[in-house]
Amino acid sequence: MTEDADRHAMKMAKKKAARDKIMATKTDRKGLIIVHTGKGKGKSSAAFGMIFRCIAHDMKCAVVQFIKGGMSTGERDMILAKFPDICAFHTMGEGFTWETQDRDRDTEMAQAAWEKARELIRDETNKMVLLDEINIALRYDYLDIDEVVQFLAEEKPHMTHVVLTGRNAKDDLIEIADLVTEMELVKHPFRSGIKAQIGVEY
Repeated sequence: MTEDADRHAMKMAKKKAARDKIMATKTDRKGLIIVHTGKGKGKSSAAFGMIFRCIAHDMKCAVVQFIKGGMSTGERDMILAKFPDICAFHTMGEGFTWETQDRDRDTEMAQAAWEKARELIRDETNKMVLLDEINIALRYDYLDIDEVVQFLAEEKPHMTHVVLTGRNAKDDLIEIADLVTEMELVKHPFRSGIKAQIGVEY
Protein backbone atom coordinates (compact mmCIF):
# COMPACT_ATOMS: atom_id res chain seq x y z
CA MET A 1 0.00 0.00 0.00
CA THR A 2 1.14 3.55 -0.60
CA GLU A 3 1.68 5.96 2.28
CA ASP A 4 -1.57 7.80 1.43
CA ALA A 5 -3.48 4.52 1.34
CA ASP A 6 -1.98 3.47 4.69
CA ARG A 7 -2.94 6.80 6.25
CA HIS A 8 -6.46 6.50 4.85
CA ALA A 9 -6.86 2.94 6.16
CA MET A 10 -5.70 3.97 9.64
CA LYS A 11 -8.03 6.98 9.63
CA MET A 12 -11.00 4.83 8.60
CA ALA A 13 -10.14 2.18 11.22
CA LYS A 14 -10.19 4.85 13.95
CA LYS A 15 -13.46 6.22 12.62
CA LYS A 16 -15.00 2.73 12.58
CA ALA A 17 -13.87 2.05 16.15
CA ALA A 18 -15.41 5.34 17.32
CA ARG A 19 -18.59 4.65 15.39
CA ASP A 20 -18.88 1.10 16.75
CA LYS A 21 -18.50 2.46 20.29
CA ILE A 22 -21.32 4.94 19.71
CA MET A 23 -23.56 2.33 18.07
CA ALA A 24 -23.09 -0.05 21.01
CA THR A 25 -24.96 2.46 23.21
CA LYS A 26 -27.97 2.68 20.85
CA THR A 27 -30.11 -0.20 22.05
CA ASP A 28 -33.59 1.27 22.54
CA ARG A 29 -36.46 0.82 20.09
CA LYS A 30 -39.66 2.84 19.90
CA GLY A 31 -42.24 4.06 17.47
CA LEU A 32 -41.13 7.47 16.24
CA ILE A 33 -43.04 10.69 15.65
CA ILE A 34 -41.51 11.95 12.40
CA VAL A 35 -42.15 15.41 10.92
CA HIS A 36 -41.28 16.47 7.36
CA THR A 37 -41.74 20.20 6.92
CA GLY A 38 -40.24 23.22 5.15
CA LYS A 39 -40.73 25.04 1.85
CA GLY A 40 -38.66 22.64 -0.22
CA LYS A 41 -39.98 19.78 -2.34
CA GLY A 42 -39.78 16.21 -1.08
CA LYS A 43 -41.77 16.06 2.16
CA SER A 44 -44.41 13.63 0.98
CA SER A 45 -41.98 11.90 -1.39
CA ALA A 46 -39.66 11.03 1.51
CA ALA A 47 -42.59 9.89 3.63
CA PHE A 48 -43.86 7.60 0.89
CA GLY A 49 -40.35 6.21 0.61
CA MET A 50 -40.73 5.00 4.20
CA ILE A 51 -44.18 3.60 3.46
CA PHE A 52 -42.73 1.60 0.56
CA ARG A 53 -39.98 0.35 2.87
CA CYS A 54 -42.65 -0.93 5.24
CA ILE A 55 -44.43 -2.63 2.36
CA ALA A 56 -41.15 -4.22 1.23
CA HIS A 57 -40.63 -5.61 4.74
CA ASP A 58 -44.22 -6.92 4.85
CA MET A 59 -45.10 -4.47 7.63
CA LYS A 60 -48.70 -3.32 7.75
CA CYS A 61 -49.04 0.45 7.31
CA ALA A 62 -51.55 3.14 6.37
CA VAL A 63 -51.84 6.54 4.69
CA VAL A 64 -54.31 9.35 5.36
CA GLN A 65 -54.17 12.30 2.96
CA PHE A 66 -55.58 15.43 4.59
CA ILE A 67 -55.54 17.93 1.73
CA LYS A 68 -54.87 16.32 -1.63
CA GLY A 69 -58.03 15.47 -3.49
CA GLY A 70 -58.90 12.58 -5.75
CA MET A 71 -56.32 13.29 -8.46
CA SER A 72 -54.34 10.29 -9.61
CA THR A 73 -50.83 9.99 -8.14
CA GLY A 74 -48.28 7.27 -8.76
CA GLU A 75 -47.95 6.30 -5.11
CA ARG A 76 -51.69 6.11 -4.48
CA ASP A 77 -52.42 4.20 -7.68
CA MET A 78 -49.65 1.69 -7.01
CA ILE A 79 -50.64 1.07 -3.39
CA LEU A 80 -54.34 0.66 -4.24
CA ALA A 81 -53.56 -1.64 -7.17
CA LYS A 82 -50.76 -3.73 -5.73
CA PHE A 83 -50.69 -3.50 -1.94
CA PRO A 84 -54.20 -2.82 -0.55
CA ASP A 85 -53.93 -5.73 1.90
CA ILE A 86 -50.84 -4.35 3.60
CA CYS A 87 -51.34 -0.58 3.23
CA ALA A 88 -54.70 1.09 3.82
CA PHE A 89 -54.97 4.30 1.77
CA HIS A 90 -57.50 7.03 2.59
CA THR A 91 -57.69 10.24 0.54
CA MET A 92 -59.87 12.41 2.76
CA GLY A 93 -59.31 15.92 1.42
CA GLU A 94 -60.97 17.55 -1.57
CA GLY A 95 -58.03 19.47 -2.92
CA PHE A 96 -55.81 22.36 -1.93
CA THR A 97 -57.39 25.05 0.23
CA TRP A 98 -57.17 27.70 -2.48
CA GLU A 99 -59.18 25.41 -4.78
CA THR A 100 -62.01 24.52 -2.39
CA GLN A 101 -62.43 28.05 -0.95
CA ASP A 102 -64.85 26.62 1.62
CA ARG A 103 -63.47 26.76 5.17
CA ASP A 104 -66.39 24.94 6.76
CA ARG A 105 -66.13 22.09 4.27
CA ASP A 106 -62.34 21.91 4.59
CA THR A 107 -62.67 21.79 8.39
CA GLU A 108 -65.27 19.05 8.18
CA MET A 109 -63.06 16.97 5.87
CA ALA A 110 -59.97 17.50 8.04
CA GLN A 111 -61.89 16.41 11.13
CA ALA A 112 -63.04 13.25 9.33
CA ALA A 113 -59.45 12.58 8.24
CA TRP A 114 -58.21 13.03 11.81
CA GLU A 115 -60.84 10.60 13.08
CA LYS A 116 -59.66 8.01 10.53
CA ALA A 117 -56.03 8.74 11.45
CA ARG A 118 -56.69 8.09 15.14
CA GLU A 119 -58.43 4.83 14.30
CA LEU A 120 -55.47 3.66 12.19
CA ILE A 121 -52.87 4.74 14.76
CA ARG A 122 -54.69 2.99 17.59
CA ASP A 123 -54.59 -0.24 15.56
CA GLU A 124 -51.29 -1.71 16.73
CA THR A 125 -51.05 -3.94 13.67
CA ASN A 126 -50.19 -0.79 11.70
CA LYS A 127 -46.45 -0.31 12.14
CA MET A 128 -46.44 3.08 10.39
CA VAL A 129 -49.15 5.64 9.66
CA LEU A 130 -48.50 8.54 7.29
CA LEU A 131 -50.56 11.69 7.84
CA ASP A 132 -49.88 13.44 4.56
CA GLU A 133 -50.27 17.25 4.60
CA ILE A 134 -51.70 17.29 8.13
CA ASN A 135 -49.50 20.30 8.85
CA ILE A 136 -51.57 22.30 6.35
CA ALA A 137 -54.77 21.38 8.19
CA LEU A 138 -53.12 22.39 11.46
CA ARG A 139 -51.81 25.65 10.01
CA TYR A 140 -55.31 26.77 9.02
CA ASP A 141 -56.76 25.58 12.35
CA TYR A 142 -58.95 22.95 10.74
CA LEU A 143 -57.64 20.76 13.55
CA ASP A 144 -56.72 21.61 17.15
CA ILE A 145 -52.95 21.30 17.58
CA ASP A 146 -53.34 20.60 21.30
CA GLU A 147 -55.63 17.67 20.58
CA VAL A 148 -53.23 16.23 17.99
CA VAL A 149 -50.19 16.60 20.25
CA GLN A 150 -52.00 15.12 23.24
CA PHE A 151 -53.18 12.13 21.22
CA LEU A 152 -49.69 11.42 19.84
CA ALA A 153 -48.10 11.80 23.27
CA GLU A 154 -50.64 9.76 25.21
CA GLU A 155 -52.43 7.33 22.89
CA LYS A 156 -50.01 6.39 20.11
CA PRO A 157 -48.94 2.77 20.67
CA HIS A 158 -45.32 2.54 21.79
CA MET A 159 -44.01 0.80 18.65
CA THR A 160 -46.07 2.64 16.03
CA HIS A 161 -44.30 5.16 13.78
CA VAL A 162 -46.34 8.23 12.76
CA VAL A 163 -45.13 10.48 9.93
CA LEU A 164 -46.62 13.98 9.57
CA THR A 165 -45.92 16.06 6.48
CA GLY A 166 -46.58 19.57 5.22
CA ARG A 167 -45.17 23.08 5.42
CA ASN A 168 -45.22 25.21 8.55
CA ALA A 169 -45.22 22.47 11.18
CA LYS A 170 -46.42 23.88 14.49
CA ASP A 171 -43.82 24.39 17.22
CA ASP A 172 -45.75 22.15 19.62
CA LEU A 173 -45.61 19.29 17.13
CA ILE A 174 -41.89 19.80 16.53
CA GLU A 175 -41.36 19.76 20.29
CA ILE A 176 -42.79 16.25 20.78
CA ALA A 177 -41.36 14.79 17.57
CA ASP A 178 -38.44 12.36 17.64
CA LEU A 179 -37.24 13.21 14.13
CA VAL A 180 -37.81 16.49 12.29
CA THR A 181 -36.53 17.26 8.81
CA GLU A 182 -36.96 20.67 7.22
CA MET A 183 -36.79 20.63 3.43
CA GLU A 184 -35.01 23.79 2.29
CA LEU A 185 -35.95 25.35 -1.03
CA VAL A 186 -32.90 26.25 -3.09
CA LYS A 187 -34.35 26.08 -6.62
CA HIS A 188 -37.70 24.92 -7.98
CA PRO A 189 -38.71 24.53 -11.65
CA PHE A 190 -42.13 26.04 -10.94
CA ARG A 191 -40.43 29.43 -10.63
CA SER A 192 -39.13 28.99 -14.17
CA GLY A 193 -42.60 28.33 -15.55
CA ILE A 194 -42.43 24.53 -15.46
CA LYS A 195 -45.59 22.85 -14.22
CA ALA A 196 -45.84 19.79 -11.96
CA GLN A 197 -44.86 16.69 -13.92
CA ILE A 198 -45.81 13.04 -13.70
CA GLY A 199 -43.14 10.94 -12.05
CA VAL A 200 -41.67 13.95 -10.25
CA GLU A 201 -44.52 15.59 -8.34
CA TYR A 202 -47.20 12.90 -8.63
